[in-house]
Amino acid sequence: MGNIYWESFRTFFKIGLVTFGGGYAMIPIIQEEVVEKHKWIGKEELLDLIAIAQSCPGVFAINISIFIGYKLRNIKGAVCSAAATALPSFLIILLIAMFFHQFQDNKVMAAIFRGIRPAVVALIAVPTFNLAKSARINLANCWIPIGGAMAIWALGVSPILIIILAGVAGYVYGKYIKPTE
Repeated sequence: MGNIYWESFRTFFKIGLVTFGGGYAMIPIIQEEVVEKHKWIGKEELLDLIAIAQSCPGVFAINISIFIGYKLRNIKGAVCSAAATALPSFLIILLIAMFFHQFQDNKVMAAIFRGIRPAVVALIAVPTFNLAKSARINLANCWIPIGGAMAIWALGVSPILIIILAGVAGYVYGKYIKPTE
């Protein structure tokens, strides 16, 4: 194996470069590259890291890359993978900002962006359903994420409160209620 810093930088740069639609759209690519190709972490551990990254403030893509980089090589690995994930977006936004005035009224570019939107929805939906399956969410317990989303949307409950309550409930369930296997 070559230099792990260079390998992780290349991997996360590629993930950041080819992912449109935000952090959730990159979950399948992260799984392919990090779990299946490089075997840096296992599938169950990825699921745990995704849950933690969602709970932390900040950009999901950066959070997940930091956690994986930290697992690989502590602080240096976290900095390397986070920089690699953020760099493509930074460069793309920089280029767009430099040339935006030339394209802002271009009907072709507007049509391209309108066409990308449905694909981004699919890129987010597929990993969401795959994660739900991996997390063993089924008809018996699907009320938990649906109830949390409805409490946030309809009742205006703070997402932070939902995360804290879910964490406490998960701890209590795992510690005192869940049957031992």
